[in-house]
Formats: sequence, structure tokens, C-alpha cells
Amino acid sequence: MDPKMWVYILLGLYIIYCFWWGLRGFFTEKKAAGYAIAGRSIPFIAFLMAATAASFSGWTFIGHPGLIWKAGLVYAYASFYVLTIPITGAFFAKRNWLMGKRYGFITPGDMFAYYYNNEAVRWLTVIAAFLYSIFYSGLQLIAAAKLFYWVAGVPQTFGLIFMAFIVWFYVVTGGLKASTWVGVLQFCLLVGGIILLGFYTVTSPLFGGWSGFAQSLSGLEDKYMQVPGLIHFGLGTGGWTAVMILTYMFALMGIQSSPAFTLWNFGIASPKPLAWQQVFMSTFVVGLALFFFTAFQGMGARILMMAGELAPKVDGDVVPMLMTKFLPGPVLGLVFLGAIAAIHSTAAPYIGTGGTIIQRDVWWRYVRKQGGSHSEQIWTNRIFATILAAAAVIVSLTSSDAIVMIGGFATAFGTIMYLCLMGVHWGFRYPSVGVVLGLLAAIVACFLTYYVWKYPLSIHTAGWGIFVGLAVAYLCRGIGIKDSQETIDRQKEVREWLDSVDGPSEKGKVWRSRMKILVPLWYLLALGPGVLIGNTAITFCGFPPIWAWQIIWWIVGIVMMWALCFKAEMSTTSEEQIRRADVETMDVTKEAD
Repeated sequence: MDPKMWVYILLGLYIIYCFWWGLRGFFTEKKAAGYAIAGRSIPFIAFLMAATAASFSGWTFIGHPGLIWKAGLVYAYASFYVLTIPITGAFFAKRNWLMGKRYGFITPGDMFAYYYNNEAVRWLTVIAAFLYSIFYSGLQLIAAAKLFYWVAGVPQTFGLIFMAFIVWFYVVTGGLKASTWVGVLQFCLLVGGIILLGFYTVTSPLFGGWSGFAQSLSGLEDKYMQVPGLIHFGLGTGGWTAVMILTYMFALMGIQSSPAFTLWNFGIASPKPLAWQQVFMSTFVVGLALFFFTAFQGMGARILMMAGELAPKVDGDVVPMLMTKFLPGPVLGLVFLGAIAAIHSTAAPYIGTGGTIIQRDVWWRYVRKQGGSHSEQIWTNRIFATILAAAAVIVSLTSSDAIVMIGGFATAFGTIMYLCLMGVHWGFRYPSVGVVLGLLAAIVACFLTYYVWKYPLSIHTAGWGIFVGLAVAYLCRGIGIKDSQETIDRQKEVREWLDSVDGPSEKGKVWRSRMKILVPLWYLLALGPGVLIGNTAITFCGFPPIWAWQIIWWIVGIVMMWALCFKAEMSTTSEEQIRRADVETMDVTKEAD
């Protein structure tokens, strides 16, 4: 059978599955919260797998090996986002759920506006969510178009619109619950596809197995095998310096601090899956796929290019070319489906949650003055999700940058939400005016350091965004701007309740004091200046020093995440905490008429 037939057969089955969940939601979801946050009923296994798929996406499947091909194992340090993404979840996800249960929040704008007693924070959250959604979803569609072109010969524009239509359909019909349950299948396909393509690449006769592959690596130029330095004084990256690698990880930390993930946290039935998602599914399972199999793909493509066997023009060409070169028919269809699933796993929840945020925080609150039925809210939500999907298509059709770098710019708008989350969940003190001005300054800084002066001092856009945001917020505090007494009292009540319901045990306190030292130390050695040691530090089993250094700190990172999430109790939840969240409610959010 023609390999393309396998692609179309498996794609057809996948579309049927997606459309079934969309139509099921269309006929069953009748309440605004049911459509927007799945009625706070997303079960353990669904969130465990869907949230992991949404965190890593088509950017990981297609863009990550592509940039390893382009920059070498220097860029493979980005694989550490299997740790930095869930670290953000460890800081905020459980407390997002607790706040949603107690106060009835549906959108992150609800939570931030209530805590800071300032509606401008809501508007800026909407802006951040909109920018994040269109750029991040847009890059997924770019990846889909390239993949469809190389594997099936479908023109890129047509492939992009077709893939966008599939996402749009099950998102607007079924809501968050449909996106989540489709994400369960997408996780399996994503991880399986990465591993299969990496396996077929490294075991190809062109390499002669691992020993031949490792021998070929030794012949590559140093620029592909060593971090060029600590910092670059000037504009542009100056290569993947230690500072660029570290601050690029700040961008990827923004995935689980984005407004979309905060809203998703409100929708889960229980926070029980959080620790397992962060430690096992993300750090271990996806880490295994990235630190080995995406590197096999990216470096394999570099070696094949030097040997005249492959000729990618841009990073998005690498994975589709490897697929058509190495995979037999059924496997080609399965890996193709894995890539499409990876792309949809992120585009879907960001388009869906972005539509919910705009509908609830702008249309329902200000245009309809908190009026309107459940039915009206669901249909207007669908309209705004459609607008976001169209905007994402426009971004993808007009962008020429590398897939991964667009993603880094998009996730920077999630990173700047640290400013709000640190105050709400951990009591960082700056006045509400400072939060508003800080967010505004952070958004401006993100655009300036990407479109005008790109990456000054080889610091990524996200690093500049959060630095400027915090600096402005604390400057407002420093010059003596004060909150109203109502705001102070409201924040005090939130702080006292969170501290009482989520205070660590005595053992947890000991582990938290340890993690305050160990986590920053890990960042410095695994991602910061320590990467320069990794250029020549150690080698084993044929892995060159830079790759060996990454594997060592990934293994250390697994232990660190286990200690952070379980021993320090950052992500674990007791039955008493869940009981209190269920009964100690103080709903401040109106759902519908």
C-alpha cells in the first residue's frame, strides 16, 4: 500500500475521534461553566495526559529537532523544559485549584481582579491571553502545514487551513472537556511518535546503529557541540550562550503560568493528578523522549546533511524529511498522526481557553453587564474562539521566523503572569497599581526585545519581560503607593485562608527550606553558567560531553522534582484540604442569570 494511504486512513480515524468528542460536548454541555471549565469535573487520568500533551505540543515534535539540527546539541539544553514547565505548575497549580473552588473563579482575570481589587488587571490578563493564544496556536499551524506538505504533498496553505478547521470544530462544539479528552489520545500519539522517529533514525543503516552515530558526532564542528560563552554583549543571541539558555527556559516556564493553564487548573475535579503530571509524565516520560529521541532526530539530520543525504532549508523541514526518508508505510502514518496530535494538543486548549477569557472578561462582564443566559454565553464563547482561530491562521500565514523562536515569544506572555501569581499565591507584596503598570511594562518590553532590539545581552524576551514587570511593580511600592483598606483586607483574608489550608507539615517545611537552595543550584548548574563546564566535563557510553552533561542533570532533575512536589508538598493534597475547599466556599463570581 502507498505510504500516503496509511497517512490518510489514520488521519481519518483521528478526525472521527475528535469530532465525536466535539459533538458529544455540543449536545451535553448546557451551562457556561460546563462549557468553559468542564464544570470543574476533569478527572485524574484526563488531566494527567492532556495537560502534558498541551505543555509540549507540535513545537516539541517538529520545532525542537529542527533547531537541534540548526544549532546542534547546544540547543538541546532546551529539553530541560521537561523540568522548568512543571516547576511552574508546582509553584502555582494546586493553589489555583484551591482558589477556584473557594471563590468560584472561572477565568484567571476573575482571580487577579478580585485579589488586587483592580479591573485593569483583568484587561491586561485578557491582552496577555490573546497574544499568547494567537502566536502559540499560530506556530502549531505552521508546523502542521509543513508536515502535511512534506509527507502527503498537500499545499501548505490548504494543509494549514484544513488542520485549523479540525481544531476549530471540536473546540467550539465541545468546549474544554472535549479538548481534554482528545488530549488523552494526543499524549499517547505525541510521545510514541517522537520515540518511533528517533528510533528509526538512529538505527538506520546510514549510521550503523548507535556506535556509528556516536562516531559521526565526533566529526562535527565545535559550534554544534559546545556552548559559545556566558553572555553576548550586544543585540541578537550571539549564539546559544549560557545566559540565553537560562532565560529561554524562563520563556518555557510561562506555559503553565499562562492564563490558559490557570483556567484549566480551575476545571479539574481534584488536584490529586498534579504531582504525578509534574514528576512522572512531564519530567520522566517526556524527558526520556526529548533527551534521547529528539536529539537522535536533530543531530541525525545534521550528519545526513553533511553527507549529502538530506537537504533541509529551514528547521520545520527536518522532521517531515526524516519521516519520509526512514519510516515504512504504517509507521509513517502513525508518526504523522503523532505530529498532528502534538500540534492539536496545544492549539485546541489555547484557542478554547482564549475564547472563554475574552467572552467572560470582556463581553459578558462589560458588554452584557454580567447578564445573559448560559446558552448565550456558550454561543458567544464559540464566536470568540472562532475569531482566535482565524487570528492564529493569519499569524501562521504571515510569519517567517523559526517555529521555536515564535513559540518562545508567545510563551513570554505566560512568563509575565508570574507577576500576578506570585502575589496571589505566595504573598509577594506590591500595590495593585504596581501590578497594572508592571504588566503593561512587561508586555511592552516583550515586543521591544523581540521586534525592535532583539535579545539584548543575549537575554531572551521572557527574561526582559518579567524583569521589567517586577522592577516597575516594586518601584511603585518603593515610592510609597498604597492600596486601599478594602484591598488590604481582601488580600489578608486570602492569605490567611491559603496559609491555613495549604500550610506544609513539619517535614514539608524542612524539605521546602532545602529546596530553596537546591532548586536555584540546579538552575545554575544545569542551565546557567554550569553549562560551560558541560562543554568538556564528562563523557560516557559514546555520548559527547555536552550531551552527557544534559543527561546527568536531567536525572538529577527527576529526583529534584520528586522532592519538590512530594516531599516538600508543593503539589500533593490531603483529603482534609479537598474537604475544606469543598465546604469553605465564598463564591464571589456570578456564572449566569
